[in-house]
Amino acid sequence: MQFLYVVIILALAFDFINGFHDAANSIATVVSTKVLTPFQAVIWAAMFNFIAYWLFELKVADTVSKTVKTEHITLLVVFSGLVAAVIWNLFTWWKGIPSSSSHTLIGGFAGAGIANAGGFFAVQMDKIMPTLYFIVLAPVIGMLVSYIIHIISLHIVRRSSPGKVDRIFRRLQLLSSAAYSLGHGGNDAQKVMGIIAAAMLSQHMIGDIKELPTWVPFACYSAIACGTLFGGWRIVHTMGQKITKLRPFEGFSAETAGALTLFGAQHFKIPVSTTHTITGAIVGAGLTKGASAVKWGVTLRLVWAWVLTIPVSASLAASVFLLLRYLGWS
Repeated sequence: MQFLYVVIILALAFDFINGFHDAANSIATVVSTKVLTPFQAVIWAAMFNFIAYWLFELKVADTVSKTVKTEHITLLVVFSGLVAAVIWNLFTWWKGIPSSSSHTLIGGFAGAGIANAGGFFAVQMDKIMPTLYFIVLAPVIGMLVSYIIHIISLHIVRRSSPGKVDRIFRRLQLLSSAAYSLGHGGNDAQKVMGIIAAAMLSQHMIGDIKELPTWVPFACYSAIACGTLFGGWRIVHTMGQKITKLRPFEGFSAETAGALTLFGAQHFKIPVSTTHTITGAIVGAGLTKGASAVKWGVTLRLVWAWVLTIPVSASLAASVFLLLRYLGWS
């Protein structure tokens, strides 16, 4: 039982790290357009991260909890996956690389499960395949939706003065960033709920995600909101300034597109990367000014991080699991 408490505390620590690692997803656009100061932005984002607790069913949490087949889940599997996820998240945060906290968590969980079972049959492929598909689909959908919203908005305000357009979209960006933060909280915090549910399932404390105690989602949403309050300024700089130059007009398009993509993924129980989603949306907003407005070298570096996250996390988790088992952990 004590090991279970350790696993839950580590899961909440990861959720906190996820908050400050992925704070850039929620606040990069609204900070870079100077609609809010950095401090105001993290307060704003954290508040809506937490409000998500009352708005979303535990669909994403259910998917994550079933990434590894129940018979191959042990506390050591969950612990090893979390250790790998924390290490990769801290490394990419230090380097200012907006990698996916979602994918590192799922990759770590899957990798430890595979090491425990001795084969890939430990993973429920029907649960993990949509996540793999959305490594590509999430940024593409975000980009296309952002581009379309931007074109429609341009058509609506084509006869307005630049000053008036800027004032209007500064206000609208508050709404779009709030919507995106809701999606961020509703998607990312639920992944940690799924991990805690998997740990409890392995100990037969619950029989299904629906039996998850109320304190678990409350603690997860609180942890990610607190993490967001600490901000992730290294990644904010990458997301908000290095991909393309954003004005409130583009920021609104990117955030709205990101929010719509996340809400759709939540509805279909798909644990997508908020990082991938908002990056694609920012690129889509930038493309309306021409391909040269996007810094493709920076974008390509981000893509490499996305591709590597799941295999690196899985390999690291498998190594941690095998080492701890060799040392006599169980």
